[in-house]
Amino acid sequence: MRTYTNPVLNADWSDPDVVRVGDDFYLTASSFGRAPGLPLLHSRDLVNWTLVGHALERLEPEAEFRTPRHDCGVWAPAFRYHDERFWIFWGDPDQGIFQVNAPAVRGPWTRPHLVKAGKGLIDPCPLWDEETGDAYLVHAWAKSRSGVKNRLTGHRMHPDGTEVLDEGKLIVDGNRIPGWFTLEGPKLYKHDGWFWILAPAGGVETGWQGAFRSRGFFGPYEERIVLEQRDTDVNGPHQGGWVRTRTGEDWFLHFQQRGAYGRVVHLQPMRWGSDGWPLIGDDGAPVAVHEAPGLPPQPPAAPATDDDFPGGRFGRQWSWTANPRDGWATQHSGDGLRLSCLRSADAHDLRRLPNVLTQRLPGTPSAVEVDLTLHSEEPGARAGLAVLGDAFGWIGLQRGSEGAVHVVHRFAEAVAEAERDADHPRLAPGGRVRLRIEIGAGARCRFLYDTGRGPRPSGPVFAATPWRWVGALLGLFAVAPAGTGHAGAATFTHLRIHSL
Repeated sequence: MRTYTNPVLNADWSDPDVVRVGDDFYLTASSFGRAPGLPLLHSRDLVNWTLVGHALERLEPEAEFRTPRHDCGVWAPAFRYHDERFWIFWGDPDQGIFQVNAPAVRGPWTRPHLVKAGKGLIDPCPLWDEETGDAYLVHAWAKSRSGVKNRLTGHRMHPDGTEVLDEGKLIVDGNRIPGWFTLEGPKLYKHDGWFWILAPAGGVETGWQGAFRSRGFFGPYEERIVLEQRDTDVNGPHQGGWVRTRTGEDWFLHFQQRGAYGRVVHLQPMRWGSDGWPLIGDDGAPVAVHEAPGLPPQPPAAPATDDDFPGGRFGRQWSWTANPRDGWATQHSGDGLRLSCLRSADAHDLRRLPNVLTQRLPGTPSAVEVDLTLHSEEPGARAGLAVLGDAFGWIGLQRGSEGAVHVVHRFAEAVAEAERDADHPRLAPGGRVRLRIEIGAGARCRFLYDTGRGPRPSGPVFAATPWRWVGALLGLFAVAPAGTGHAGAATFTHLRIHSL
């Protein structure tokens, strides 16, 4: 018997949703304020996933995302396949509900289209009723923008997905369900003559997965809890999507909040009980190990992490912390990522820099290594390898006022407005260094450097922290103090991430 072990995606693939087309499964996730956004993952067995692209090249409106907005942007997308096209709907809590669509998962994807404008509109999900030709849209609410939460609103939607056709109706009020709070993340389906909404409640760290059903889209709905932690180690198992294989097996993919690691993705078996309600996991509790889906065996696979940066290009696993601009990264004939030392008045705070190139923090103990060379004569120019969250730490190189290049290690607490030294600067002969961050249990990070004499530890252990909704990120950056003129560049080569 082939088995799999959860999580099947052990990194911050937040708020996943999944769709099947033929024998292929596709998954997308929240990307918040990073660009490109809306990652696109592919699998043939629901266990092994690879990253094949992004559906959103840049966030819009452009001016809103010229600077980092780490917890804003793309929240909780819904992934659907209809009329021979892929569709992704998401909510931007400050603007409204958007969608993009494409004839193939690798594109070309349309530019974002605003389906419904408004503050606090989040977690939208469409449904095209193949029996009647009607189309619907359900969404939740963010109290931070609208003053409203714990309720789901339903609309009739134009079949072309461009607009809603009414003012909307409250179809599920969580305040009327004893013990329920923070109802959000609805996914809408039609099954066995019922409209189904699979939606979590109770908060991301402590909540549960609910199911709602009604004979009519606008209700009334009855509810049931179908997945909860019980005596397992999987806190808050909820918010995800149901998918059926070609042979009729049902599966549910959801996230688990794991602090600095973000929201990792679990795969749960699902079946329909004799009373017509879904049964998820092991009688409503998450499974840790389970028999694999009855699909053709696939070679082990996971989203890429390592990168040699051929020709100066970076892999799909990387995203900027804001919409990128020309000149941040330079293509060239060799290998290595060449980042311009962008001049900025915010050089002292990585959280404010738009030109940090990031990827997700690994969910298991790992070591991250990269070679760095600083090509800048500008005093104060710096570049490095960072662990970036509400607090951050980085290690790298800086050109000193006396002209020498130093290894520096800096950090900032969550409440700090500027970084400070985590260790004393050390000379870096030739302006080169190999950097290493060892990420241990609890996302505790140990920083090391090697200038040719072997790895040396630097500073105290740093505990990575998430943003409010986003897990901690690994980052590469180059920056210089505010001023005029070109400030040089930095080159990163041979980035490797391996398990400890």
